[in-house]
Amino acid sequence: MTHDRVELVIFDCDGVLVDSERIYCRVDRQVFAELGAEFTEAELVEHFVGSPTEIWTALVEERRGRPLPADWHEPFRPLYEQALDAELTAVEGITEVLDALSVPYCLASNGSHASIHRNLSRTGLLDRFEGRVFSARDVARGKPAPDLFLHAAASMGVPPERCAVVEDSAYGVRAARAAGMRAFGYCGGLTRAERLEGPGTRVFGHMRELPGLLGVGAVS
Repeated sequence: MTHDRVELVIFDCDGVLVDSERIYCRVDRQVFAELGAEFTEAELVEHFVGSPTEIWTALVEERRGRPLPADWHEPFRPLYEQALDAELTAVEGITEVLDALSVPYCLASNGSHASIHRNLSRTGLLDRFEGRVFSARDVARGKPAPDLFLHAAASMGVPPERCAVVEDSAYGVRAARAAGMRAFGYCGGLTRAERLEGPGTRVFGHMRELPGLLGVGAVS
């Protein structure tokens, strides 16, 4: 991989911009238990954080021993919405990071456009990403495939080798590597550092470190 100057920073959303993964995991555990699929918190963090829909759906169906009904999530939607409305905050330090960056940035998430919009709105970050939000719904395959990051880079007019990806999940880091981009793994949330480590990846524990690691700004 080349080491050209970073010209675009691509942020994941959940767990990187908004501190939602703890909320999702807690509600997921309750919901999946009601559906007959018991998971430990460690299992949820390892297998569900940042995972594409088809992966976690298959895991739930395997654990419960039968398929999920097509509309299984509808009765539980209010649980997620209420928890997010009550508890969701921006990740500590992220607004300072965005203010410090001297290059363009965008967002690329496995989540839907609707969920991204709601979570950015809840945390006051929506205006910062207006017109620069990319969802796995926009491409054939979500993370860990490289499609989403390559789509974001092409849309922003920046070659992959000049992009840096900020991720908090093993799936996202794998997608960044597959796209030929430098990966920065944030381990200040639920994901352990060792789950993010690997070639072309710098793991860090606090957002204030990020601009300096990128070489495109600094947070005092």
